[in-house]
Amino acid sequence: MTSIPIRPARPDEYAAIGELTHAAYTNDYTDLPAHYRDELKHPEALLDDFEFFVAEDPETGQLLGTIALLRPGHDQEGRIAPDELYFRLLATHPAARGRGIGIALTEFALDQAAQRGQRVVVMNSGPDMLGAHALYRKLGFRREAEREGIVELPDGRTFQLLTFVREVAA
Repeated sequence: MTSIPIRPARPDEYAAIGELTHAAYTNDYTDLPAHYRDELKHPEALLDDFEFFVAEDPETGQLLGTIALLRPGHDQEGRIAPDELYFRLLATHPAARGRGIGIALTEFALDQAAQRGQRVVVMNSGPDMLGAHALYRKLGFRREAEREGIVELPDGRTFQLLTFVREVAA
C-alpha cells in the first residue's frame, strides 16, 4: 500500500469534502434521514467545533477521504473528556475503496491523540454501519455501552448511537 498523505483541509475544499462524505455515506446506507444527508454536504457548518483533514491521492491530488476531529477544548456537551480525542464523519470516496484510506485516517486520529497528549480516541456510529464497525474492531476499538444513548430523529424515528473507544499507545 502506498503512503496516503493526510493534511488539514483548505477552506476551498469544504464543498468537495461535503460531496465526498455524502457520496460515501449514501453509497453504504440507504435509510439515512433527509436532514442528515443534507448535513453531510455541509462540513463548514461544523467548523466551530471540528477540524477537517483530507487524504489525497499523491499523484493526482484528488481527495480520497476525510475525517473531522473535535477541536481541543471542546467537549460535545460534556460527553468528551479533556484527555479524549473525538472524531466523526470518517469517509472514503466509493471509488477509492480498498486502498486503506479508512485505516489511514483512523490511524491519523490515533496519532493526533498521541501528539496532543490524549489517552483515548472516541467515536460514535450508527447501528447499521457494520462495515465501519469491522474497521474499528480491526484497529483495536471496543464498544463502550455505558456511553451509548438513544437518538431521536426529526422524523420521530429513534436509534441507538453506538460508542467505540480505543486507548492511545504510550
